[in-house]
Parts: sequence; C-alpha cells; structure tokens
Amino acid sequence: MTEYTPGHQPRRELLSTKEDDWPADIRRDFAVNVNNGRVGGELLFENERIRVWSIRLQPGERYVAHRHVLDYFWTAISAGTSLQHSVGGKAELVHYEVGDTMFFSYGEGDSMIHDLGNVGDTELAFTTVELKESANAPLPINSGGE
Repeated sequence: MTEYTPGHQPRRELLSTKEDDWPADIRRDFAVNVNNGRVGGELLFENERIRVWSIRLQPGERYVAHRHVLDYFWTAISAGTSLQHSVGGKAELVHYEVGDTMFFSYGEGDSMIHDLGNVGDTELAFTTVELKESANAPLPINSGGE
C-alpha cells in the first residue's frame, strides 16, 4: 500500500501493536468482516469509475471492520477523535480537523482492513471516494458485512 498525505494530516497516538490486546468482540468483528467491501455507512453515488460514501458516527458509535482494495481518499467533514484498529494489530487514536484528507493506493492483491469508532464527544463525519479503476477489482459492497 502506498499512502499519500497531501495537506494537513490527522494526529495519531499508537495504543497497541498486537491483535491479542484487542477486546474479543473487536477480534470477532474482524473475522466476520474480512471481505466486507462496504467502506462507508451510506453509498451516495456510484458509477463505472467511482463510489462516493458518507460516514457519520455519533459519540460512542463504531463502524464495523471493512476491507479497502481500491485506491481511495477520504476527507474529514468534522473535527473529532476516533479509535481505529487495523489488521496486523495496530490500535490507535486519530485526531481529525475539518479538511484533513488522505489518499491511499493499493497494488494488485494489496488491501487494508480496519474499523472506525468515535471516541470523542462530537459527531465524526467523512466523505470517502473509491476509484474503481484501480489495480484490484471492487469488492461487492454487501460482502461479509454485518
């Protein structure tokens, strides 16, 4: 995976590097959703080239584990703090400011699986755009999601 980080980046605090440190329900969620291609809460638009997603999490809400296989970018619509787990064991707090934007690119066969939980006291909102003309075929958006 290549990570491009133009502009302002969110501040990250590493909490863990071992999946064994995660709560059992989080580990179960990752096992169930290993091929979940629904990378956002609401699919706003889709055509042959892109998928545009909205993700809105109230304080205490969590978006299930999902797999990114397509090149994509996200932009923070609101400021706040998330707890994110990623396959490989990383758990980190991520502090966002309005306008934070990151772009990710995946080579053939590469992917990233993670979740997203709002541990702040305000709504977290993002727009995510997946580029379907990537090295990997899109996953079905209903694949494996709970």
